[in-house]
Amino acid sequence: MFERTALPGGPRVISARLPGSRSVSIAAYVLAGSRLETPAQAGVAHFMEHITFKGTTAFPTTQAISEAIEGVGGSFNAATDRESTVYWVRVPKREARRAADVVAELIVRPRLLDDEIDHERSVIVEEIRSYLDDPSEYAQILIQQAMYGDGALGREICGDEEGIRSLPAATIHDFWAETYRPSNVVVALAGDLDHAEALDLVGPAFGTGDGASGTFEPAPSLPAGEPYLLGNRDTSQAHLCISVPAYRRDHPDSWALGVLNGVLGEGMSSRLFLSVREELGLAYDVGSGITEYADTGSVGIYAGVDPDKLEPAVQAILAELGRLRDADVPADELAKAKAYLSGGLELRMDDTRHLASWIGGQEALHERVLTLDEALEAVAGVSADDIRRVAAELFVDERLRLAVVAPRGHGLGLERAMRLPD
Repeated sequence: MFERTALPGGPRVISARLPGSRSVSIAAYVLAGSRLETPAQAGVAHFMEHITFKGTTAFPTTQAISEAIEGVGGSFNAATDRESTVYWVRVPKREARRAADVVAELIVRPRLLDDEIDHERSVIVEEIRSYLDDPSEYAQILIQQAMYGDGALGREICGDEEGIRSLPAATIHDFWAETYRPSNVVVALAGDLDHAEALDLVGPAFGTGDGASGTFEPAPSLPAGEPYLLGNRDTSQAHLCISVPAYRRDHPDSWALGVLNGVLGEGMSSRLFLSVREELGLAYDVGSGITEYADTGSVGIYAGVDPDKLEPAVQAILAELGRLRDADVPADELAKAKAYLSGGLELRMDDTRHLASWIGGQEALHERVLTLDEALEAVAGVSADDIRRVAAELFVDERLRLAVVAPRGHGLGLERAMRLPD
């Protein structure tokens, strides 16, 4: 499914051939995210991602960068996470070299001009404000704080308005010089090209250069924040998040947790959708998800509900957690959840962008890179006993954390409802 090579002094390159594909996708992972930041640097990793798009050596303006990719029908973007920053591009196969050149320029040859840095401050501030104005995003910010506390994992990746306005340009330059080195990058390519072609695209574009990969503080003992955080927004709907500590990336029970999450809150056949939405009519949008880091993780449930029905919604969600803890998932339901997860994996592998993200993300962040067949085998091997055991370990009253964003006067005293059924 894939081949990989660590270029001397350069990136690790991993590629997967998709015969007949008319597109090539490249996903370049810089092993630098917001976990590397000190409190004084908060927001620098995300700022770095922004400022690279303001100009590079070969593409000196934002317009020149955009036209290089969009001018041939391609698409591209970037995203900052807590343990990495990913730049991706998808182009017609004939433009693969152009794609590699643009991604390399963004990472290893940005101009980082001081006037562009100052200009971008206001753009990032507006991004921060947009998240705080969006009650669903604000609820996610609060639950991260409730679960992970006030350290690097609990801080908002973008930083805050005051910190971004005062972040020294030298801090951004230093962050780039220390972490955006070719040897600190994983480049994944997917399309109808062989590994030798992939190496020929990446090597000349990225060159060589060692740098500090950086280390971050160990995760705190979870949960590390307040049991209940309440934010007020003048909205017609309340947004709630419930979370419990879970597993680190590549934990032996990661696949069991993944199938549990599929049963609980992925898709319209999940228990949360069928009970909270279809049976009780408490929410339009409800679901669950898993967050994994190198040394810790969590499971979260999200719902948007009538502010007057916050407590019934919380109780309905906790009832579903209790069901998973107390009774085996029936064989037919377990089979459906596995088929949903496995089928989704298979379908995504037909798309070069998802395939590049699959192999690149694993090479960058996981202990090993799984083939699709190995992943499908791992899903198939999860039993009802595994799910019940994991649920019993994770779903404990003392581990529950709750965040709510609601109109003023709603959500008060809701922490009293945070008890799993006996």
